[in-house]
Amino acid sequence: MSTPLDRFRELLSIPTVSYADESRMDASVFDEFHSALERLYPKTHERLERDVIARHSLLYRWPGASSEDPLVLMAHMDVVPVVEAEWQHPPFGAEIVGEGEDAELHARGAIDDKGSLVAIFEAVETLVAEGFTPARDIYLSFGHNEETAGDGARGIVAHLEERGIHPGLVLDEGGAVVEGIIPGVDVPTAMVGVAERGVMTLVMTVREQGGHASTPPAMPATARLARAIDRLRRKPFPTRLAPPVRAMLATLSPHAPEPLRTLFRRGEITGPLLAGAFTLGGPETNAMVRTTAVVTELSGAPGENVLATTAKASVNIRLLTGDTIDSATAHVRRAVADEKVELEIRHASNPSPVSPWRGEPWRRIAGAVVSTLGGDIVPTPYVQLGASDSRWFTAISDHVYRFTPFHLTRSERDALHSHNERIRVEVWLRGIGFYRALIEAS
Repeated sequence: MSTPLDRFRELLSIPTVSYADESRMDASVFDEFHSALERLYPKTHERLERDVIARHSLLYRWPGASSEDPLVLMAHMDVVPVVEAEWQHPPFGAEIVGEGEDAELHARGAIDDKGSLVAIFEAVETLVAEGFTPARDIYLSFGHNEETAGDGARGIVAHLEERGIHPGLVLDEGGAVVEGIIPGVDVPTAMVGVAERGVMTLVMTVREQGGHASTPPAMPATARLARAIDRLRRKPFPTRLAPPVRAMLATLSPHAPEPLRTLFRRGEITGPLLAGAFTLGGPETNAMVRTTAVVTELSGAPGENVLATTAKASVNIRLLTGDTIDSATAHVRRAVADEKVELEIRHASNPSPVSPWRGEPWRRIAGAVVSTLGGDIVPTPYVQLGASDSRWFTAISDHVYRFTPFHLTRSERDALHSHNERIRVEVWLRGIGFYRALIEAS
C-alpha cells in the first residue's frame, strides 16, 4: 500500500514543465499527471466535482453544508525548466537523501509548487475517507501554466465569476515559515502574503545604422544600451514601508530587542530609517521596501563582426504596493535620461489589492499555523515578493492570501527556480496537517 511520500514522489517524477512558448510544452505529461491524480486519490475523485479549464488546469468542487463564502485552496502543477547537469540528483528522480529527521526529497517542484498541491490532495483524501462534510463549499484550483503567467488560473476565475461565486477565503502559494529574515527577530515567523507585488517587463531598445565592426561609431547601440542599464542600476527605486510591511514589523515588535522593538512599533514615524536599513539586509529585505528592476535578457548583433542595428534589454520590474506601471515607467525614463533609448511595455500588471490581516479569514489561517506547525510560530502579514496565480482571484474575493505551510531554510528558499530544489520530508508531512486543519475550520 502506498504512503503519502510514495504518492508525492510519483507525482514529482512527472516532468510537467511549462514554457512561455507553449508550442514547446508537452501536453502528454499533463495528461499523465491528471491520470495519476485520479489513480492515487480515488476517493477525492469520487466525491468532488471536477472541471478541466483552459485545456489542462483543474478545478474541483467539494460540496459543503453551505455554498456561501467558499474556501479556495490553490497550487499549480507546472514547474520551471531545469539544467540537469547542475543538479546533484536527477531533477525528476524524486530521490530521498539522508535518513530520519534529516531526510530530504530532491526534485523540481518539491516546494514550487507540487509540495502544496500534493499536501492538499492528501488532506482532502483523508477527510473524504472519514466521511467529513465541510461547513461550506471548498474549491481546489490547480493551474497548469502559473510559471509563465498563462491562462489557466484566469480561466478558472472566469469560470467561477460566471457562476456568481465569491470566495470568502483564497489561499495560494507564498511565504513560508522562516527564521532570521527580520533583523533582531529570532522567533519563527509564518509570512502570510496579504498582497503581492506587480510584475512588468519593460524593453529598452537602441537602434543604429549598423555596419562592419571594424569601423564602429563613437557610441554604438550596444554601448548606449549598456550605459542605460548602468544608469538604471545606479538609480534604484526609492524605499518606503508599505502598509503591510509596517503591519509585519508591528506584529513582530514584541519579539525584537530594544531599540528595534520601538522602531518596529512606531513604523509610521521610523519608516524612512527602517526602509533604508532593510536595503542593506540582503535581497529579500531589500525587495520588501522598494520596487526592484533587473535586466534579464540582452540581444545585439547577429554576428561577432557585425555592428548591432538593434540592441535590446528586457527589464524585469516588480512593483511594490503603492507603485504603478506608469510610475515605474516614468522612473526608468528619468534614470536612463536618454531619448534615444526606446521604452516599450511588453506585459504588465499592477500590484494586487491588499487583503485584511484582521478578521475571521485571517484568524482561520493563523489558527491552522499555530495548531499544526508550531505554537511558537508568529503569523504575520507581509508583501509577497513574487507573482502567483492568486492575483487573478482578487477580482472575485477580498480575502486572498499567499502562504506555503513549510518551514524553509534560507538555502532551501534559494533553490527555488534554481538547481537542487528540495524539501525535508518531515516538513512536508507537517504541511498536510495544516491544510487539514484549515479545511476543518472552514
